[in-house]
Amino acid sequence: MWKSRHPLDRQVVVITGASSGIGLETARRAAREGAKVVLAARNGEALAQIRREIEAEGGEALDVVADVGDRAQVQRIADQAVGRFGRIDTWVNDAGLSIFGRLDEVSEADHMCLFQTNFWGVVHGSLVAAPHLKRSGGVLINLGSVASDIAFPLQGMYCASKHAIKGFTDAFRIELEEEGAQVAVTLIKPAAIDTPFAKNAKNYTPHAPKLPPPVYRTEEVAHAILHAAVHPRRDIYVGGGGRLMSLAKALAPRAFDLAGRTMSAQQQTDEPAHDRAGALYEPSRSGGEVVGGHPGYVMRTSLYTRASLHPLTTAAVVAGIGIAAAGLLGGRQDGRQDGDAR
Repeated sequence: MWKSRHPLDRQVVVITGASSGIGLETARRAAREGAKVVLAARNGEALAQIRREIEAEGGEALDVVADVGDRAQVQRIADQAVGRFGRIDTWVNDAGLSIFGRLDEVSEADHMCLFQTNFWGVVHGSLVAAPHLKRSGGVLINLGSVASDIAFPLQGMYCASKHAIKGFTDAFRIELEEEGAQVAVTLIKPAAIDTPFAKNAKNYTPHAPKLPPPVYRTEEVAHAILHAAVHPRRDIYVGGGGRLMSLAKALAPRAFDLAGRTMSAQQQTDEPAHDRAGALYEPSRSGGEVVGGHPGYVMRTSLYTRASLHPLTTAAVVAGIGIAAAGLLGGRQDGRQDGDAR
């Protein structure tokens, strides 16, 4: 457990992917709590409008247009942040996107573009931020996903990128600790979140995509990120449903694979596909939007996440989720073992 950092009203916070969704909600909340916020994304028009909104409310913000897949552009984010505010206390690597389609149908170019943003964007941000965070004793926050632990069809390369982010983040944390750097590294693992994620994804399927349940509000992730900026944690799951799936996968991977066959249908609506290109190569048209308009029920809060952020309740909460996962898997009466091949 790392020591607590400065309160947000004494921090400079850099957020990539700040033009919509989780990044935007986090930026707005951080600014309201007094942080100096650096907004980074590809959509310059949206960033400028968000900066003006923050300034109109009395906050301080800087907008930097950048593609996180290009390290030189990420370096520019850091340079402008330090040039304007003098330091960086927390760096949030949030930029990311997805593709809906079977792995053998998606083009190699699209696979590589996704990985360049999702994985290399986190790598670039982490390595560029590290020297500044070492000086400030700051916090690095990387956005993984419940897909860092599990995998599901139609978003295979997205899952692969989130697994890679987890591996990189864990290794980088160890190296920083090995050298005695006073940098806290947190991996946030959200379940499905009601952001413009689905509409921004490139779509190879015949139907408009959606997120599989349970789906949570964007505010829950922003709350977890800003909590970690002040009270760093190693890993934070957002959504008890996501944590339950991760534990179920660990307890019985083969059973989870079989259950996962239903997830293709859960990720498609009855509506025909539209805007198939999404934001894979061009800035999103959903800039300035936090909510994605999920067609099903959206959980208002995650009691699991809220409780797990407080040390005195964490053990009890994790134990309860473990019991739930075991009970879920224990309902199988077919006598198969987890390692059985089918």
